Amino acid sequence: MGNEQQIKGQYEQVEGKVKEGLGDATDNRGMENEGRMDQAKGQVREGVGNVREGVDKAADDFNRDR
Repeated sequence: MGNEQQIKGQYEQVEGKVKEGLGDATDNRGMENEGRMDQAKGQVREGVGNVREGVDKAADDFNRDR
């Protein structure tokens, strides 16, 4: 399923795609650019979540092997 950061990041990316599409459809460059920024923020947030998940898994593996 994913951790909170991954889920929030994915949500931001979807929200950004919608904004970008609406901005493009209405010729609103500001909204279009805002959508792109939301997508980028979402990718970063999801990446942080991926790292966190990897660290948690590594810690679990380490503790299990002890």
